[in-house]
Amino acid sequence: MKRAHGIWLFIGCAALAVAPAGLAKESAPAPTAAGAAPSVPPAKAAARTILFIGNSFTQGAHSAARNWGADKVTDLNGTGYGGVPALFKAFCEQAGLAYDVSLETQGGKSLGFHYDERRARFDRAWDVVVLQEHSTLDRDRPGDPTNYLRDVARLAALFRAHNPAVEIRLASTWTRADQTYQPAGKWYGKPVTAMADELRAAAERARDADPAIAAIVPIGQAWNRAMAAGVADPNPYDGIAYGQVDLWAYDHYHASIAGSYLAALVTFGAITGVDPASLGPHEKGADQLGLGKHQAVALQKIASDELNSRTINPR
Repeated sequence: MKRAHGIWLFIGCAALAVAPAGLAKESAPAPTAAGAAPSVPPAKAAARTILFIGNSFTQGAHSAARNWGADKVTDLNGTGYGGVPALFKAFCEQAGLAYDVSLETQGGKSLGFHYDERRARFDRAWDVVVLQEHSTLDRDRPGDPTNYLRDVARLAALFRAHNPAVEIRLASTWTRADQTYQPAGKWYGKPVTAMADELRAAAERARDADPAIAAIVPIGQAWNRAMAAGVADPNPYDGIAYGQVDLWAYDHYHASIAGSYLAALVTFGAITGVDPASLGPHEKGADQLGLGKHQAVALQKIASDELNSRTINPR
């Protein structure tokens, strides 16, 4: 009996000695075929770089949009502005698009100023560039596109030298109420749509003159559409109608939060090809800036309708 007990004890010990080796063999990774590299997850595509050059209109001056989202974009002047570029960035993130957004802006200045005084700050390769001219084209000669045409060409040549495939877009801005409803205004007595349409015509001339210009961003036409559709009030000097937004800030010149939001929506749709209406009622920028869900959706639809009403890219 003692001998049988010893035999079973010997067998049990042997089993315990073998078990760890078996477990180690099961948990080890499968061998890689000779000469084969281990599998590596695919790298993410690099974000597209986009530069906004402009003035207080791009900054979102005189509204809470100016500094909103500044931590998400790169201000090449270090002034901490967010504005339209930051809203564009927020829309891209919500749409799952990777854009590295930078801006170089100076209130009250023309594109010529940026070329002459600031070009060292942006003289490099970009994937997309958005150019926004002075609100009246020429400060001293409102409506005169001469310098605008020259400066668009100079900037386009600079960016094309670094990246021949750069997409250059011209932001065609909005009618200023002070220039339309006040006697000293260049567009006094004309329809509220007139100034934006003249700015658009100048942008078309610049585009047609230079093959480097990819397209126009029709911000002013979206503002006109918002007023025609009853989403926005066309005359801030006689009060704002119930249920409508005021696209202008308190000076009836710059954009309000709603105006900058609409400008950013049009810019986003024109550049990315994503329908602004797809952002929907829970879009984060509108909520954080204090726009109601119904206002955000109404402005998204205006931007969508404007972009869908015309072909954006053909020359």
